[in-house]
Amino acid sequence: MAKDASFDIISEVSVEEVKNAIQQTTKELTNRFDFKDSTVEIKLENTNKLVVLSDDEFKIEQIKDVLFGKLNKRNVPIKNIHFSETEHALGGKARQSADLVNGIDRDNGKKITTAIKNEKLKVKTQIQEDQIRVTGKSRDDLQAVIALLRKLDLPIELQFTNYR
Repeated sequence: MAKDASFDIISEVSVEEVKNAIQQTTKELTNRFDFKDSTVEIKLENTNKLVVLSDDEFKIEQIKDVLFGKLNKRNVPIKNIHFSETEHALGGKARQSADLVNGIDRDNGKKITTAIKNEKLKVKTQIQEDQIRVTGKSRDDLQAVIALLRKLDLPIELQFTNYR
């Protein structure tokens, strides 16, 4: 009897890559003419919260554009960065914070498992804390699950690991 094949569905952000992208963004923006004599501050707090501080909302959007470009080059999923509303800080500055989402929460886990079950493929899904394991006898079914999940519209980006 053949052994079952499996893979894990995860959603995570590499903190080291985020730190590197922040460093590159800060370096680039300090050299840009349109940010001369402006406040540019990007901080990572508690490894899961990003804070952007600048003179106004327009400059914050520009900082985010540069940061997203650097994050894309480092394969960091932008969908996993959830920004809140811009708030006004002391000294007439503007601040915006973002949560770095790691793991698959219960609601998204249920959406994923329901979508897989609705396809009626011969696979089993098992939610394991913040990831989902999919097992099946046929690798073709597992490939179909991956193709299905890539089409799903979720607020987080999924990665597929431990394909055996």
